[in-house]
Amino acid sequence: MGLNDTPKGERIHIGIFGRRNAGKSSLLNAITGQSLAVVSEVKGTTTDPVSKSMELLPLGPVVFIDTPGLDDSGTLGELRVKKSFQVLHKTNMGILVVDGKTLLREGKEKYEEIEKPILAEFEKRKIPYVIAVNKEEFLSSQEKEQAVLLIGKRDKVMFVSAEQMTNIHELKDRLGALKEKEKKEGKLVGDLLKLGDLAVLVVPIDSAAPKGRLILPQQQVIRDCLEAGAVPVITRETELKTTLASLRKRPRLVITDSQAFKQVEKIIPEDMFLTSFSILLARYKGNLKSQAKGAMALDTLKEGDKVLISESCTHHRQCGDIGTVKLPGWMREYTKKNLDLIFCSGTEFPQDLADYALVIHCGGCMINEREMKYRLECAKKAGVPMTNYGMAIAHIHGILERSLEIFD
Repeated sequence: MGLNDTPKGERIHIGIFGRRNAGKSSLLNAITGQSLAVVSEVKGTTTDPVSKSMELLPLGPVVFIDTPGLDDSGTLGELRVKKSFQVLHKTNMGILVVDGKTLLREGKEKYEEIEKPILAEFEKRKIPYVIAVNKEEFLSSQEKEQAVLLIGKRDKVMFVSAEQMTNIHELKDRLGALKEKEKKEGKLVGDLLKLGDLAVLVVPIDSAAPKGRLILPQQQVIRDCLEAGAVPVITRETELKTTLASLRKRPRLVITDSQAFKQVEKIIPEDMFLTSFSILLARYKGNLKSQAKGAMALDTLKEGDKVLISESCTHHRQCGDIGTVKLPGWMREYTKKNLDLIFCSGTEFPQDLADYALVIHCGGCMINEREMKYRLECAKKAGVPMTNYGMAIAHIHGILERSLEIFD
């Protein structure tokens, strides 16, 4: 997988924030070298967050997110501002864009009302950031000093011009120098395998499987195996028994799509390690223990309890969809309860989870670690247990403990 193919969930997310007409979109175009975002003198041109993926050395693959203006007004404007703040849930680094002339004209009071709250969020969430004072060609040396004093964060401020491309390269260097403490070079499965180990990957191909390709976690696990010098063997659950019999060497690990857990567990020997793609993702994104504990809440669900089933991506639901068809069916069979199941996907994750008894999330391959942690934190604050598809399905089938043995 090349840098251009790196999925968004694996990229550093850099959010661009500021007022309308501060030059956010112009700055994004200047950084990327493309006319990606629409630029206009009309305020409020950017009405929804706009993303652009690129490589920014030495950070590597990143995605820039251009957000609506923080000073937008009216009913729709308030919704746009809310969307801007929602981008913080997945922001690893931030750029606050300030129009220098507007800053000096409107003064400290307006700055503290509009820009200061986003800076407070950066610091509260420990998001490293740069304050880019734009349109520097219209500022004298004295005005630049006044702007720095007004902002009060000299070490964070740099002056740029998106129009004249002034200090754009230096801005990229500044971003590259920021150390995002949460970013780690973790492994999905590579650290569990040694050179020459066999890993059998069970990949069902049914009506719900994407045509002509493997889903992202399967691709990532295959790549991770290869980088570790291990040998991935890919098969369907229907050919698993034959595949195992044909191998001259005993596999170190069997990794299955969660929906095939029950069939696979019956086929492989009891002393062979078994886990799933979504359980590997929970470990990769740092929430293995909490989501394993959350799966136990399936045992305490009561009649009529609300359960949120959430997916991080949006896709066309088919007749055999795991989130809306298979998982709910297994839950009803296991709990013997009529549950109130609520479904959400993409960015539409509820902030208030107080009414739910349990949250069951997909593996989260399409969102980054920061956003997954935000969603887990929402559940924690509400006192609601949260697990993921793989752990819930393993628990339902009585094999959760076995599916975690490899990590011990």
